[in-house]
This record gives sequence, C-alpha cells and structure tokens, in this order.
Amino acid sequence: MEIIICIGSGCHLKGSKEVQEKIIAFINANKLEKEVFLKASFCRGNCQNGVSMSIDGKEIDHVSPENITEILTKFLKR
Repeated sequence: MEIIICIGSGCHLKGSKEVQEKIIAFINANKLEKEVFLKASFCRGNCQNGVSMSIDGKEIDHVSPENITEILTKFLKR
C-alpha cells in the first residue's frame, strides 16, 4: 500500500508535517512497516481541501492532524 502526502508550502501551512508524523506513528504502532510505504510529493493541486494525500491512488480530501488517525484506521487497519 502506498500513501503519498503533499509537503508543499500550502499543505505545510495546513499541518502536513504533523500529519506525516502521525502516519509514521500509526504505521509503527500497527507493525505495518513492510506493507505501507509513505512517500512525499510537492503540490498535488488540491490545497484548498486541507492537506492533500492519497492512499493507493485514492485522493483523500480534508486531511488534518485532527482526523488523520480516523482516516488511517478506515483504510489500513484490519
């Protein structure tokens, strides 16, 4: 599984660094290091809808440090 998160300036201002840190913590806590690959990208053209990211090609809107754990639980936890 591949997660791509924007680290461009717009998303950075909306909390992408904290989102990235929470994703890494979630992956480690759930022992998903061999199954989930986190990548960074610059502007994905969707900054107006919160931090821009995708999980296996599915664009996820309105991502924030406050809701990333819920999003990851929906997509990653078995």
